[in-house]
Amino acid sequence: MVHPVVEKVTQRIIQRSRASRQAYLAHLDAARVQGVQRGSLSCTNLAHAFAAFPANDKLKLREQKQPSVAIVSSYNDMLSAHQPFEYFPKVIKDAVREIGAVAQFAGGVPAMCDGVTQGQPGMELSLFSRDTIAMATAVAMSHNTFDSALYLGICDKIVPGLLIGALHFGHIPGIFVPGGPMTSGLSNKEKAAIRQRYAKGQATREELLEGEAASYHGAGTCTFYGTANSNQMLMEIMGLHMPGAAFITPGTPLRDALTKAAAQQAVKISQQGGNYMPIGQIVDEKSIVNAIAALHATGGSTNHTLHLIAIARAAGIVIDWNDFDELSKVVPSLTRIYPNGEADVNYFQAAGGPGFVIRELLDAGLAHEDVNTILGHGLRAHCKEPFLDGDKVVWKDVPEQSGDETVLRKYTNPFSDNGGMVLVQGNLGRAVMKISAVKKEHHIVEAPAKTFDSQDEFMHAYKAGQLNTDFVAVIRFQGPRANGMPELHALTPALSNLQDAGYHVAMVTDGRMSGASGKVPAAIHVSPEILAGGPLGLVRDGDIIRVDATAGTLEALVPADVWASRKMATADLSKSHIGMGRELFSMFRANVSEAEHGAATFPLPSPIDTTVPLHEGTDSGEIMPGSDEDFLFRKSTAK
Repeated sequence: MVHPVVEKVTQRIIQRSRASRQAYLAHLDAARVQGVQRGSLSCTNLAHAFAAFPANDKLKLREQKQPSVAIVSSYNDMLSAHQPFEYFPKVIKDAVREIGAVAQFAGGVPAMCDGVTQGQPGMELSLFSRDTIAMATAVAMSHNTFDSALYLGICDKIVPGLLIGALHFGHIPGIFVPGGPMTSGLSNKEKAAIRQRYAKGQATREELLEGEAASYHGAGTCTFYGTANSNQMLMEIMGLHMPGAAFITPGTPLRDALTKAAAQQAVKISQQGGNYMPIGQIVDEKSIVNAIAALHATGGSTNHTLHLIAIARAAGIVIDWNDFDELSKVVPSLTRIYPNGEADVNYFQAAGGPGFVIRELLDAGLAHEDVNTILGHGLRAHCKEPFLDGDKVVWKDVPEQSGDETVLRKYTNPFSDNGGMVLVQGNLGRAVMKISAVKKEHHIVEAPAKTFDSQDEFMHAYKAGQLNTDFVAVIRFQGPRANGMPELHALTPALSNLQDAGYHVAMVTDGRMSGASGKVPAAIHVSPEILAGGPLGLVRDGDIIRVDATAGTLEALVPADVWASRKMATADLSKSHIGMGRELFSMFRANVSEAEHGAATFPLPSPIDTTVPLHEGTDSGEIMPGSDEDFLFRKSTAK
C-alpha cells in the first residue's frame, strides 16, 4: 500500500504534467523505427558509420540484424571518479561481442570537477555544464545508428546532464554505468576539522594540503555523500543501474563484472534483444517520486532540487519544491553518511547499501514498486546486492538487518521521522534548506542582515574580524542569470567557525551550496533571483531576517511601506561574464529558467499543431526551402 501523501503528490504531478508528458511520449513513438536504428540510414551514411571498425564488427553492422550499443562517456583523468572509465569501453565491447552484438564509442562529454573549481572562477560554468553535457550527449547520439546506449558518468552535473540528453533520445534503451567510490582515506570529520583550523589561521597550507590529499587519495568518487554519490543513489532507485552497482570500488573484479553485465543487459533491452525497454518509459512520474523519496531518506544533495526538476522536464514531467517539501515531511531519514554523520559511502555499502534503502522505502509504502526498470517491470528486483560467482556477477537479497545501525536503519527505527529538507518562503521568495545535519537549536535564526555581493566580499569581512556577531549573511547576485549560480561551499568553514564560537548565524542566497553542505542553516536557491525581479535585492544591511526551518518561513521583518518603497540593488557583474570561458556561456545566462524550474535552458516537450498552416506568421508568407518549417510542412502534406 502506497503512503497517502506519496500517492497524493504522485497524482498531482501526473495531472500537472498531462499535456507535456503526452507530447513527450508521442515524440518517442514517432522516433522509433522497425528493425535496427541504422536501417534508416543511406548507404553513404552507413559506410561512414562503420568505416574504421574491425572486420567482424563491420560485417555485423552491414548485415543490419544485430543491435549496436552506443558508449557515451565522461572520461577524463583529472576527475578521480571518472579516471577508471578509461578502460571501460574495451570491457563493454568485448562483453557485447560475446552475445553477438556490437558496441561503438559514440562520443565523449565534458566533465568538470566541482572539487577543483570550488571558490574559483571556473565554478561559474559548473551548473551550465549540465546542459552542455546534455547537448554533447545529443551530438553523440545524433548519428541515429544506435539501438541502445551505455552512459558512463558519476559526478555532480554529469549524470543529470547525461540523463537529460538520454531522455531526448528516450526511444532508445539506456543504462547508466558508474565507476565506484575510492577506498576510504582520512575521515571526513578529520578533514573538516583541518579546514576549520586553516580558516582560523591555526593550520598551515602544507597541513591543509596534506589532509586533503589523505582524504582524496586515489581513483574513484569522493566518499562523502555529496551530489556525486546522491546521483548514484538516484540511478539505483530509478532502475537505471544494474542493482547495487553504485558503490563498488573501481579496479576490482566485481566492478568489471558489473560493467560487463550492464553492457549485455543493454543488448537484451534493445528491440532486437526481445525485452525492449526505452529509457523514456522508465523515467516517468512514479520513478521521479521514487527519486525524491530516496534523496530524502539518505540526506542527499540539495543540488537535486534543481537537477531532478530539470531531468523531469526533459521527460515531460513537471515537479516543484512543494512536492519535495511534502514528501520530506513523511519520508524518514534512514542513513547517517557524512555530512549528516561520520561514515562514508563505503561504510554505507557495507551496512546494506542502496538496495537496503530501496527495500525499506517499498516496505513502508514510500516508493512505487510498479515502475519500469532496466530489468523489466517492478522495483523489487533492485533490492539486491551484487557478488562474484567465478568471473560472473550474481545478485542476492540485501540483508534483513543493517550491518551498522549507526549508519543505516530500517524504516521502523529511523534516525528522524522526516527527510531533513524543507521549503521556506516569505517576502524574500522561496528557498530550500537542508537541515538534516543542522542541530535543532539552529533551525531558527533571527538576526540583522549583512549583505555581500560575492564570496570574496564575505571572506574579506571574516578575515578582518568584522563578523564576530549574530547575523544573517545575505549573499546576493549568485543566481543562474547573474553568474551561473556557483556553489558557495568555500564559505562553510568560516560560517562553521562563527557558529562554533557561539554566534547565531545563517546564510540566505540565490546561489547554491555544495552537496556536502552541513551544520550551518542556509536558505539557498532563493527563487526568483534578483535578476529575475526577486526580492532579495531589497534587503539592506541591518534588516532583521528570520530564517525559520520549523515554520517554513523566510522573512525580512521590515515594515510593508518601507519594503515597498525600496529600489532593487544593483551590482557590477562584468567580472563574472568574462574570462575562464564565461563569455561563451552568455546564452545560458540570458535564457535560463529560475531555480525552482530547474535552472534549465531547455523547454518542456510540446506537440506540433498540424491544424495550423505552418507558413502562417512568417514575414513573407512563404516557407524558406530547407528550413524546419519547410520540412514540417512537406511532412504534414505528404500523401
